Amino acid sequence: MADNKIESVLKEDRQFDPPQAFLDGAHLKPSEINALREAAEADHEGFWAQQAKDHLDWHKPFSQVLDDSDAPFFKWFADGEMNVAYNCLDRHLATRGDKTAIIFEGDDGEVEHISYRELHARVCRFANALKAKGLGKGDRAVIYLPNIPQAAVAMLACARIGAIHSVVFGGFSAPALRDRIDDAEAKMLITADGNYRGGKLIALKEVADQALSEGCASIETVVVYKRSGTDVTMADGRDVWWHDIVDGQADECEPEWVNAEHPLFILYTSGSTGKPKGIQHASAGYLLGAICSCRWVFDLGDDDVFWCTADVGWITGHTYITYGPTACGATQVMFEGVPTYPEPDRFWKMVDTHQVSIFYTAPTAIRALMKQGDEYPQRHALDSLRILGTVGEPINPEAWMWYRQVIGKERCPIVDTWWQTETGAHMISPLPQTTSTKPGSVTYPLPGIVADILDESGAPITDANAGGVLVITKPWPYMLRTIWGDPDRYKETYFGMYDAHTYVAGDSAQRDEQGNFRILGRIDDVVNISGHRMGTMEVESALVAHSAVSEAAVVSRPHDVKGECIVAFVILKNDDGNDKLASDLRDWVAQQLGAIAKPEEIRFADGLPKTRSGKIMRRLLRTVARGDEVTQDVSTLENPQILDQLQAKGS
Repeated sequence: MADNKIESVLKEDRQFDPPQAFLDGAHLKPSEINALREAAEADHEGFWAQQAKDHLDWHKPFSQVLDDSDAPFFKWFADGEMNVAYNCLDRHLATRGDKTAIIFEGDDGEVEHISYRELHARVCRFANALKAKGLGKGDRAVIYLPNIPQAAVAMLACARIGAIHSVVFGGFSAPALRDRIDDAEAKMLITADGNYRGGKLIALKEVADQALSEGCASIETVVVYKRSGTDVTMADGRDVWWHDIVDGQADECEPEWVNAEHPLFILYTSGSTGKPKGIQHASAGYLLGAICSCRWVFDLGDDDVFWCTADVGWITGHTYITYGPTACGATQVMFEGVPTYPEPDRFWKMVDTHQVSIFYTAPTAIRALMKQGDEYPQRHALDSLRILGTVGEPINPEAWMWYRQVIGKERCPIVDTWWQTETGAHMISPLPQTTSTKPGSVTYPLPGIVADILDESGAPITDANAGGVLVITKPWPYMLRTIWGDPDRYKETYFGMYDAHTYVAGDSAQRDEQGNFRILGRIDDVVNISGHRMGTMEVESALVAHSAVSEAAVVSRPHDVKGECIVAFVILKNDDGNDKLASDLRDWVAQQLGAIAKPEEIRFADGLPKTRSGKIMRRLLRTVARGDEVTQDVSTLENPQILDQLQAKGS
């Protein structure tokens, strides 16, 4: 990082004020947003205490707000007791029990409307079934399901009985599922026979069986939901059908009242080392972040139809499908399929069909749909939309403008949200009632979030358009509490760069002359593929596990649709590299880690650029992968000539 700063050449001058028509119908008024900001700046702890009193129902009220005596292991509202499922379901029954909670559309177009009363009953019945199978407070259950209502039911049922869930994305491979089960020492696996996505069968139970055959000694019970109707193998004494264990269960289940700091879930995210990190979130603080961000960023009201297109297997699906909208008593759409099946207008058709007013998706999807052409969205009115959102990665200005003009018809504010699995909910984002938005900028931190940009020495970077390390300098209620089973890694990863009160996000950022934040990318060796973070070490480990490979290094390069794609530099043991072996290695990685980790390109080489101490210089490989001229200092390389070979192979 030259001069401890990251220089950016991109300058964006276009700016858009909140449309008056939007302001006229907004649920939160600009004066209310301004009051929130003033209260948060005046009294950080008092502000969050008031939000917790206003937005959460407590079984036992808290008297202590923030405990930072063991920083960075912060605790919020620690002497209070509550239940997350109660806050998402029970408290709505008297006033909106018959209101639609979930509009579900399956891959094949089937549509189901589930009311809050029915969702509550389903959660209670499944919670009773889980207890009958021996799952209790503090036990871990891994959920490996499609993006269907049963996934949300399973999550809420775990929360109801105080069990800790760990959702694994349905696209992950057997080894990835096994590793997550073993790390959490899960007692139960909840999965499905399979499901159809984009018209293709995803054989979930088959993958789960493979994972269980390779380890997972802690698993006692496997619950299988019948979704695809395909034949599957059921192990006697271990595997049970969802419908069988739910049959006859009562549709009432007393909530397990838990401490505010009781773990709600573990969600694994890739790190720059080989082992995935189990991010642990606490019950009350996490739910508070989900509620506040839904109300502030999405202006979510009783009359909205909210649609987050994410999968529940990611943090976006946790916060903005299962927990945030339900805790707010909203109506939301849940979708099993893909945006281009059976035609590229699937999203836009659904917006009209279900009269979606708030639409939240990833830049990857926006770019993919943008490439299909304007004719597809133009088939549909899209006049129900009032807010558009993006999540998962920085959005390029071209895609941002297309989203604004073609989808939003220049009348919908765009909320470009920055946050992470670790932060739990939105951290930096426009608030549509007050923020002038800029293409590609996440604008300003939310009320109660204190962000800064530092150089490597810890000094704030004050120059406009000069970048550095993005940090959060005050704890917030919905932050991660630790890495499951590895508190030392938690301290080192997130608080090891500066001090115990300065959270390091792992991203670099800059601010413009008006103070708008723009995210520049990762500062560590994590690649962002279609909005999903993937540790390079995991991909490298998979490649080296192949019998032909002796060494590998993985970097990213820009991709028109995915945002970034993976380029792998591979050293072979004996064979000469060829196209067939490259194809085999790409498929091998997909088999080991899932299709999302599949390299876009494999480059074979005789060596890698290393320092004399043996460290691979990935910054040089990134330059080579992008086809740029190497201008960095190469004096520390053991063999500078290797760069010439790598560049020649890529030309």
